[in-house]
Amino acid sequence: MNRHTAGAVIGTAALLIALTGCTASDADDVAAEESPLGAYLASAWGSDLSEEEQLEKYEKENTEREELVAACMNEAGFEYIPTSNNGTVVFGDDDIWDPDSREWVAQYGYGMVESPGMDEPMPAEEEYSDPNQDYVSGLTESEQAAYYEVLYGPGIPEEEMNEDGSYEWDWTQAGCHGWAQHEMDGENPLSSDEHKPLMDALNTFYTDMQVAPEFTDLNAEWAACMDESGHSGFVAQMDAQNSFIEELNAYYESQTEWVEDDPALAELAEREIELALADLDCREKTDYRDEQTKITAALEEQFIADHKAELDAFKAAAEQGR
Repeated sequence: MNRHTAGAVIGTAALLIALTGCTASDADDVAAEESPLGAYLASAWGSDLSEEEQLEKYEKENTEREELVAACMNEAGFEYIPTSNNGTVVFGDDDIWDPDSREWVAQYGYGMVESPGMDEPMPAEEEYSDPNQDYVSGLTESEQAAYYEVLYGPGIPEEEMNEDGSYEWDWTQAGCHGWAQHEMDGENPLSSDEHKPLMDALNTFYTDMQVAPEFTDLNAEWAACMDESGHSGFVAQMDAQNSFIEELNAYYESQTEWVEDDPALAELAEREIELALADLDCREKTDYRDEQTKITAALEEQFIADHKAELDAFKAAAEQGR
């Protein structure tokens, strides 16, 4: 059974961001300026495109996907009008996320409990009008049920869902939308079968990099600094942030109802800032970011040398598919 592989690719991107010490809003800059692999992956991520070009690419892909959905629905005996409103592309503001700034860290820590712009109201969205609503309203109740099952697939059985409500997406069980996405993925080098061995190798590479022996001395120096600051028990630099993620997750999982201005959450925010400042101090004392970038670049250069042909083919396919 074919499985959707976008999640694995996203995992690769997330690991790249984590290992270079940047946030999602900084990912494009990392790929373009610091990561040797960025020149290959940027073509597929679209980070080498301007915001206008990215928006144009998104709209083109959405149009193609909706036309495929319409063809699928028509073949099943239903009418379907392609819609142009299937989500919004949001471009992040790199200027508001600066976890290497002492002023920023002193206010937000790692940006988990509090983060820039979190209290600002969401921009008003245009009211969405489904062009298929009149047609669906004219169907009987049983016909509507059949319509939506063909469009989206049957509901996910409870036994196939994880405790957090997530599940492994199977395009064969996702109706015409799943089929259309699979057809689109067939042309997307990030999720095509042709480049799956390379994507698997990338995921393994970035996962293994977290414990690469090249980082042993640097992490040991950082951990010793953290011990001196009163924050012991860490082995690698990411352990500090991960430890707070676990603590914050435990807090949210224990909540049965939302408490406005909860003192317990405020206390967590204070501990986050204290830990993040100690982490920042030790990164600065050990020149962690610069050393990490050098080590990461060297490891990536070796990966490129080992997978040059596959990376060149991947880059060419990504550029051709635009």
